[in-house]
Amino acid sequence: MVAKLIDEDPEQAYEYARVALRLASRVAAVREAAGFAAYANQKYSEALAEFRAARRMTGSAELWPVMADCERGLGRPEKALDMAGESEVNKLDKAGQVEMRLVAAGARRDLGQLDAAIVTLQSPELASNSVQPWTARLRYAYADALLAAGREAEAREWFGKAVEADKDGSTDASDRLAELDGVEFVDAFDEESDADAAPAAEADSGDDEDDDEAEGSDKG
Repeated sequence: MVAKLIDEDPEQAYEYARVALRLASRVAAVREAAGFAAYANQKYSEALAEFRAARRMTGSAELWPVMADCERGLGRPEKALDMAGESEVNKLDKAGQVEMRLVAAGARRDLGQLDAAIVTLQSPELASNSVQPWTARLRYAYADALLAAGREAEAREWFGKAVEADKDGSTDASDRLAELDGVEFVDAFDEESDADAAPAAEADSGDDEDDDEAEGSDKG
């Protein structure tokens, strides 16, 4: 239930996670699920504690990037950067290493180090034409950092590349690209509502005039 609800109803997922903890707190998968549920609700201290517990039980480094991101959430970007430089990162698979790079770049931005964030994201994975599960997010983060640094032309190029890789709509890269191009989206439903409202308003106005005429006739 936590996995099912965490995206659409994170608060409910968190409640399920708390119940699971009461029933099976010594199960690593339960501690990990509880960590992600807390993380989704921005309860970073609680999430970090659960992730640490799960890591102690399994010995796996898989949760290292999200643990570092919890440190960012707690206002400790320096700690996140320290974690990015530790040997645990070498134990991560490619997806985990890319995730760690994203967290480290975010920590650099937290510290106002935009140029360092851009350099952190520059990697073989970013330069590769191969589309992997992490490609859209990596390109998006790079484009966003470029834009924050005032490099709009480059940012536009990389938002475009993010759109190309984002097959499941995991980012809003297409919206960001349109914004840079000065494209405004109009809600068709709003237009229809306005169109329907206009004749009604005219009819009301006509009724008012008729009423006024009737009143004048009565007075006469």
